[in-house]
Amino acid sequence: MTVKYTKDHEWVRIEGDVGTVGVTDFAQQQLGDVVFVELPEAGRELTLGGEAAVVESVKAASDVFAPVSGTVTESNGALVEEPSMVNSAAETDGWFFKLTLSSPSELDDLMDADAYKAYVEGLH
Repeated sequence: MTVKYTKDHEWVRIEGDVGTVGVTDFAQQQLGDVVFVELPEAGRELTLGGEAAVVESVKAASDVFAPVSGTVTESNGALVEEPSMVNSAAETDGWFFKLTLSSPSELDDLMDADAYKAYVEGLH
């Protein structure tokens, strides 16, 4: 299992050819209390950097972008019922969707955990 990160504060956990996508702990802290999520439907084709989902908080609405290209296989229905899971478990149970990777080489352009941590520290 590998986890990669984007500069837009999404993460993707890779298991075989399936990626599970969510927002980072840093992102949820910036958003504040999440009150609504809109998730992609199974079968939707996503392209690298394209809009994939929407997350709304008490502060703002933000797009969640696809960290890699692929076909959505599942969305996290529990988030629709309890959007606050994005805040309480951003990088575990608060995942947004899963997809089958169509271009695994796109992962090469993403950051590993250490690089992402350094990136976030540079934002302060």
